[in-house]
Amino acid sequence: MHWIELLSTAVALAMDAFAVSMCRGLEMKKLNIRHLFLIALTFGLFQAVMPLIGYGVSFWLEEVIEPIDHWVAFALLAFIGVKMIAEALKGGEERREEEGLHLKMLLLMAIATSIDALVVGVTFVATETNVWLGCGVIGAVTFAVCALGVFIGNKAGNRFSGKAEIFGGAVLILIGLKILLEHLGVIAF
Repeated sequence: MHWIELLSTAVALAMDAFAVSMCRGLEMKKLNIRHLFLIALTFGLFQAVMPLIGYGVSFWLEEVIEPIDHWVAFALLAFIGVKMIAEALKGGEERREEEGLHLKMLLLMAIATSIDALVVGVTFVATETNVWLGCGVIGAVTFAVCALGVFIGNKAGNRFSGKAEIFGGAVLILIGLKILLEHLGVIAF
């Protein structure tokens, strides 16, 4: 893979994580740099490690994971989105940032948004891409994009207050639906 292809792949893989990071930023009353860093680092690490795993298990991964990866991503993102909307309707504006960052939810979102990176690891074998360079670029791009996503989400959340968390939950559900429909061949992006 050439640099342009690798960067394009990294940006494409980071887009779902970017949108989810924006949703996390929507929940913050005040921008918390520690949370921003933890969110960006978690997504960046998952996006970097998943292709490495895909590269390592490339012989059976495509047959086992690819048929169900879109269902897993859809289920996780839809669950988190519905939970986010329900909590927003139940608790309103005062809920923003009071509970802090939930590591379990962050890990679920990181897994859900990085499943397709497993398949990218398989393509590293076919394209003779340096797996360490590829994983590093994907992780670094995702980290930067997600940090920006949290920042943008926070600014939007402060501007639109109570509706921001409902919007964020709806975005998560739509991202999950987009992943599902793309893999089923219903839509193409």
